[in-house]
Amino acid sequence: MIIVNDLHKKFVRHDKPGMKNLGDLRRLLGLQKTAEQVVQAVNGVSFTANDGQITGLLGANGAGKTTTLRMVAALLQPDTGNVIVDGVEVRAGVSSTQSYMGVLSDARGLYPRLTARENINYYGLLHGLTQEMTAHRIEQLADRLEMRHLLDRRTDGFSQGERMKTALARALVHDPRNIILDEPTNGLDVVATRALREFLRWLRSPEGGAKCIIFSTHIMQEVERLCDDVVIVAQGRNVARGTVQELMQQANQTNFEDAFVSLAFSEQQTQSLEDRS
Repeated sequence: MIIVNDLHKKFVRHDKPGMKNLGDLRRLLGLQKTAEQVVQAVNGVSFTANDGQITGLLGANGAGKTTTLRMVAALLQPDTGNVIVDGVEVRAGVSSTQSYMGVLSDARGLYPRLTARENINYYGLLHGLTQEMTAHRIEQLADRLEMRHLLDRRTDGFSQGERMKTALARALVHDPRNIILDEPTNGLDVVATRALREFLRWLRSPEGGAKCIIFSTHIMQEVERLCDDVVIVAQGRNVARGTVQELMQQANQTNFEDAFVSLAFSEQQTQSLEDRS
């Protein structure tokens, strides 16, 4: 189980214009400060993701989904708020908390000179598995993900679907109880997307370990077909939560896409008005 409590995160962005005049030259030389802009990426996100369920984090691009998941995955420290994973508070950079989770980020980060097997094996050893245990898990995952033919090929030149399978196997090699997926279907074809969907359903089932899965996306169809619970995020805040049917009822819509637009973008307009006042 993952409990997310009132997460906030700001970033400071430094504007560095091209060199057009003496002022720009002074900025480039460090003699004059560049302009700073504070970006509130996450502004109070809270939700609970239960075991044996797929919780969808749904929002438009820039809504704060990736930043939220990076804090949940202990890759970023929140400014305020906290994350509890199986009763343990997550701390960024603390490897013991990351061992509770399997994380598939949008940046796959495979080592191109290594084979798929070597990529997965390396992460197994990093998580403290023995060589024998790691080899056994690689065989299990290769069968489940139908990637045995990929294992001894270098990942350089892999298709997007092949990279996804390898990255997912790497994230799951230590058999974590909690799985975090940041837009995993981006760039996948229909066949690869269907295979991923079936695998996630199996992981959610008792046979697959009743995993707690958080699935971030901006694709309506994936949410409708896969998620048991949906958290809609807009302007860095969660603005609605429920099943697909409950959200359609809440928005008084019969189409889920229309429900999402009503719930997410009306919130953005309200927030914009508040910011201007």
